[in-house]
Amino acid sequence: MDSPNVLLLLTTLSLTVSSAISGSVVEDLANLQPPSDFNTTIMKNCQHSPSLRYCNSSSVDLKEIFRFTIVASHLCNESKNPNCVHSFDKIDLRNRPKIAPLYLSYSFFWKYCPSTIFSIDLSNTSLKGSFPTEVLCCAQIQALDLSLNGLAGEFPIESFSRLTNLTSLNLSYNYFSESKISDSRFFKRFNASSFIHSGILPSHRNFTIKAIFVLVGFPISVIFMVVCFGWLCFQRPDFLPRMFQRKHRFTPSMLRAATNGFSRKNQIVRSEGVEIYKGTLRDGTEVRIEIYRDCISREKRQEFVEECKILVELRHKNLVQVLGWCSNRNKRAIVTEWTDGETIEMWLSDSAPPWKLRLKILSGVAAGMLYLQENWPEVVSDIRIDSVLLTDNHEPLLSRFQVGDRYRNSKKIHWFGIFLLEIITNRRSQEFERGEAGFIEHVRENYPENLHEVIDARMKLPENIFDQAKHGIELGLMCTDQSISKHPGLDQISHMINKVYESCLELAPQNRKRSHGDGGKGHKHLK
Repeated sequence: MDSPNVLLLLTTLSLTVSSAISGSVVEDLANLQPPSDFNTTIMKNCQHSPSLRYCNSSSVDLKEIFRFTIVASHLCNESKNPNCVHSFDKIDLRNRPKIAPLYLSYSFFWKYCPSTIFSIDLSNTSLKGSFPTEVLCCAQIQALDLSLNGLAGEFPIESFSRLTNLTSLNLSYNYFSESKISDSRFFKRFNASSFIHSGILPSHRNFTIKAIFVLVGFPISVIFMVVCFGWLCFQRPDFLPRMFQRKHRFTPSMLRAATNGFSRKNQIVRSEGVEIYKGTLRDGTEVRIEIYRDCISREKRQEFVEECKILVELRHKNLVQVLGWCSNRNKRAIVTEWTDGETIEMWLSDSAPPWKLRLKILSGVAAGMLYLQENWPEVVSDIRIDSVLLTDNHEPLLSRFQVGDRYRNSKKIHWFGIFLLEIITNRRSQEFERGEAGFIEHVRENYPENLHEVIDARMKLPENIFDQAKHGIELGLMCTDQSISKHPGLDQISHMINKVYESCLELAPQNRKRSHGDGGKGHKHLK
């Protein structure tokens, strides 16, 4: 201190001097009051030594200054200064883990830190937490030792700027966060021995680890990312952003995920070489997956892909939409939209549909065939009643397609004729010994006299509607007659069926009105 002899003497006389601060002294600090003439003493001290810090304080707290003098007296003795009445040049609490934190807690002491202190040693005192910035209030110090503690966090390098006299610093063996202290002017005042294992300077071990990561780990991580991206591209492209996905192309992994590993629960049909599953794509779309497990040549696989590229372009309300395909060495698959409806064959067998709905089915099938003929003549659809699907709105959906020019239009007309006759009669060509030929012969033998033996009796047609069914039989026989050189075109067939369908819709209200007029006796049928 700058000659604070009178003040320290007063403090020494006012307390029972102890070699160590005890709990009772701490309690006494809170209870002790400065003597009545303490203010006078403070004024004398400031006149004698105006550089004292409490003399320059904007507000004088006598009780706080009084406690400061008490702690200063004890800390001087604890630091083994030779004559605390005349000299207090160091704070030495090294290897004193029990009392060092206690003195650091006296913020009023550090606020008025004696300007005679030039050395602070708090090494090996088990200090923990952040850097004790309160010691930096002693801006005049020349040496500071905080080594061998558990201090952590950021090192307050900015706060050291005011310690212009500091020439010796030891922060070794702490856990501070790494800092770019080596780039500052502050570091140039000291050397690396001041920061051994302090965490402030990058260690060679950490540098080596980082170098290994940069030289080895980073390339490996890049390779790993490339491999993962490649796996996604070739196995699960549905996880990639849409711009990176291969449109219409499905991988075996995507199909496996969509069908829960091709589980039996998802399987709908299984036959030799063909399996059909219901699946759900990653975006929630429900699909029908038709898988062909066969081995074909590379040329055949390429032909299959080229055909699928055509099928995905088909757009019509009476065609099942083809969403894409899968093609590899042992597996081929076509993915189409899922429809909950049944086949026409099931519909005819289970529900005995009326004539009006059968006409609607025929109109939709003819429209789908006409769309293919006019826009995609190389695409042929299977229009058997066991392959044409039916939606909840009774819209037929052609679901099986072939690509090629091997089928002439006359063949397509023949298929439609068979389909038309099966719709009206509710009979299957495979029921007859000679197949289609036997079926056509059976219908022709009963046309026109015994049509009531041929037309599905469950429709219970009134006389005017029965004539429409008769014309339908006539059209079907014309389409399947191989003896004539020219058959009606699909556009003509579609036009005729639509005209009959519209006529049926107009006749339906009249038939209902006639039914009420008959007094519930029913319609008159042509026998």
